[in-house]
Amino acid sequence: MSTGKQAKAKSANPAGANSTRLTGAEILWATLEGEGVSVVFGYPGGAILPAYDALRKFPIRHVLVRHEQGAAHAADGYARASGRVGVAIATSGPGATNLVTGIATAMLDSVPMVCITGQVASKVLGTDAFQEIDITGITLPITKHNYVATRAEDIAPMIREAFLVAKSGRPGPVLVDITKDAQQASADFDFAAAAPRPHRPHPMLKTESAAILQAAELIRKAKKPVILAGHGILQSGAGAQVMTLAERMRIPVASTLLGLGAFPASHPLSLGMMGMHGEAWVNHAIQQSDLLIACGMRFDDRVTGTLATYAPNAKKIHIEIDPAEINKNVKADVALIGDLKEVLEALLPHLAPRKAQESEWLREIESSKGEVAVRDIKNLPDSGHLYAAHVLHDLWRATEGKAIVVTDVGQHQMWEAQYYKHDEPRTLITSGGLGTMGFALPAAIGAKIACPEKEVWVVAGDGGFQMTAAELSTAAQEELDLNIAVVNNGYLGMVRQWQEFFYEKNYQSSPLRSPDFVKLAEAHGIRGLAVSKRSEVLPAVEEARRHKGPFVINFHVEKEDSVYPMIPAGSALHEMIRRPGHNPLVETAQDK
Repeated sequence: MSTGKQAKAKSANPAGANSTRLTGAEILWATLEGEGVSVVFGYPGGAILPAYDALRKFPIRHVLVRHEQGAAHAADGYARASGRVGVAIATSGPGATNLVTGIATAMLDSVPMVCITGQVASKVLGTDAFQEIDITGITLPITKHNYVATRAEDIAPMIREAFLVAKSGRPGPVLVDITKDAQQASADFDFAAAAPRPHRPHPMLKTESAAILQAAELIRKAKKPVILAGHGILQSGAGAQVMTLAERMRIPVASTLLGLGAFPASHPLSLGMMGMHGEAWVNHAIQQSDLLIACGMRFDDRVTGTLATYAPNAKKIHIEIDPAEINKNVKADVALIGDLKEVLEALLPHLAPRKAQESEWLREIESSKGEVAVRDIKNLPDSGHLYAAHVLHDLWRATEGKAIVVTDVGQHQMWEAQYYKHDEPRTLITSGGLGTMGFALPAAIGAKIACPEKEVWVVAGDGGFQMTAAELSTAAQEELDLNIAVVNNGYLGMVRQWQEFFYEKNYQSSPLRSPDFVKLAEAHGIRGLAVSKRSEVLPAVEEARRHKGPFVINFHVEKEDSVYPMIPAGSALHEMIRRPGHNPLVETAQDK
């Protein structure tokens, strides 16, 4: 945490009215301060020590993680919760390589992040010096761009350009590698003079664009349209525009995992999550639709199922800021390339409100839900067994759906998406594209620091939680009011589910022995409770909410529970395993 001395420190003229002579290390922090950075997540080491030595002169809070992967995930969680650029810092060699998984996580989910690594002195680059590694070469495929600074005068321009690249267009991570001698040398610093030249964005569409008019015509004519709400809605801040489109044209909205919260779950037009573990009626609506309006999503394979049978009768309008995503997986009939908010603002004036009686499509979707729509906690009575669905449903009730929930990856992640209804943007933080176990705890630390006034919950499985459990000490040291729910079923749950469904119940290497998580929490100086009964869930959650400081609840849930529905790999979107013993390829009359 920042000290009082740090907080009172005089900044080194980030406004750049006059140049100042500073060391490269001081230039680093002065540039970060000028970019509005107030917190970084990191771990010191030899090649970055000059920067750490200079930190005392600047009012920037440093959060000491217990592993550099935690720094990358914390910066990621900070960025997702706040919408600002997250910053992680590490030393050379293993410090830098430990950031890689977190960088890849941010890259696949389009999260703006700047990672700063120390590097050996420039005169020994390429000699395999102690803790030298080509981190820019390693991270080239998983960053938007990366830089090597070998001179003090290069640091400010590179850092400033890194921030611009990270947050412009389709956001993503950028890495800046700074040699030790560049940190130690001196140079003139002028923040304003170091400003990068503006990047030329892809030409945005104008109202008179032929593509806009073509899209509007398709929307007006569609009888069975569906909006596909993706992560890009959050990144663009286009929630109001998507809401206007849905309400004006009476179009139901299906969400990707990362799109949850972009459109309120409680809204009458909200269908819920699509894809591999999406609701049956959502996938059915997509398959029966005649028009898909894809808003800031990339048609990931977990969303589409096998492409040959995906929405076979639907025209596709794809609104996307990254031209590389157009026609990559699904062919677009109309491609609207640009910032989602700006594109929708150009499109909406061409759409007159659809009449209320033109809602046969909505009635058809409602009737397709049947009894499946009531698949909530009422169908899981208290029979002495505690199910993960109980935990997530009761957590949603207790927090009134207003908490920021940061999940790990696995069954609990899907149950959270099904049973915790998100009405607000940036209230679900999870690893989508990379599916990174160990993400939740450090990412929640970043989210809580970004939004200290918000209630933040970690929802993690017993497997992923153990991967980064050392960050409990970070939460304790930072005195964060952070609640942690471990959904403990004694297995690598999603691995076990696949083994049950597709590998003849050969549970090879998926049973998992764990420590006593309550005692583990106590060893870190953190309060903890163990829960094994439904009646204990709400009291434990409320005790955690009242407690000031980190709190761990170890929920012992049913061991061999599975997530339904599930689309087997390589199957069509409508070929869902809907319940135990159901074969999607041999549909009964009731299923049809």
